[in-house]
Amino acid sequence: MPIGERIKIARHAAGLSLRDLGKEVGVSAQAISKYERDLDMPSSGILIKIAAALGVRVDFLLRHTSIPEIKPIYRKRVSQSKKAEQAVISHIQDWLERYLIVEGFFPNDRMAEFAYPAGFPHPVATLDQVEAAADALRAAWNLADIPIENLTELLEDKGIKVGLIDGDDKFDACTFWANDVMPVIAIKRNLPGDRQRFNLAHELGHFMLEPQGDLSDEKAANRFAGAFLVPASAARYEVGNERSNLDEFELHLLKHKYGMSMQGWIYRAKDLEILSESTANEHFKRFRVKGWHLREPGDQVPFEQPERMTRLILRALAEELMTESRAAELLGQPLSHFLKQRSDQHAGFPIKLCS
Repeated sequence: MPIGERIKIARHAAGLSLRDLGKEVGVSAQAISKYERDLDMPSSGILIKIAAALGVRVDFLLRHTSIPEIKPIYRKRVSQSKKAEQAVISHIQDWLERYLIVEGFFPNDRMAEFAYPAGFPHPVATLDQVEAAADALRAAWNLADIPIENLTELLEDKGIKVGLIDGDDKFDACTFWANDVMPVIAIKRNLPGDRQRFNLAHELGHFMLEPQGDLSDEKAANRFAGAFLVPASAARYEVGNERSNLDEFELHLLKHKYGMSMQGWIYRAKDLEILSESTANEHFKRFRVKGWHLREPGDQVPFEQPERMTRLILRALAEELMTESRAAELLGQPLSHFLKQRSDQHAGFPIKLCS
């Protein structure tokens, strides 16, 4: 990818206009436009200033590995601006390029290549068929009907690339194929774990289902998410075949056991006709009155961190396949920040690099 295209990607990620970037660098907007269209080449001094203004390393602007233009399918509000959408795409492209560079250090590693199970993608025309598809995928992946401890890790082990991306409040997640063979799910960083897991399961539904007839993609993916996280047999085991009410603390405990929100459990009970629609609506009304539809009460489900890319970088460092400066570039942050952040996450574990 030419330097000009990389400047444009980084500028969109930073949310800057041509005029804004030119002002930061000390050149005109027209000059920046020429750089981005590869009609002119910035000097080394200007390139350093551009990188500093955009918050990227010069290495990023000179990077050789690239992927084709990506066209994600978004879960976003209609009101999301074009500028915000471009910023999200730029963040995704940068992260995925770094991921592919890291994988390039281990060309013979075939542990994480994606392959559809037999019968998938699954054609579905009704919500009952969506339920059956979720059960079939669990069976194909040997998950039985027990809770999925770490959904992010499961998807990474199956060859689906999962990335945490910075985005505004109107962005939740997106799904796309990279290079036509590589499934990718990008989700917003710092979401509560239950919302993160539902987003992941929803996006997985887009990969695994082929809705037919009048069945909408979004309805199918939502139903798939609930059924994949909590199979019907597990839901009936936990709350029974028919209920006149659901206790709020009971829902909280189930939220932590299955990693699906309290409201998700209410929807699940309604979908399976364990709870009547009118009773479910009363629950939702109480949640709105208490403000729980925005943030549910009590301790939150911890978010899940995609770790495969990090493990590969640490492996490359341990085997002296890359330098610490290269590792910092691929991690997208200074090593000192990375080490402190991860040490804090793991109760002060004394992380030391082997390079």
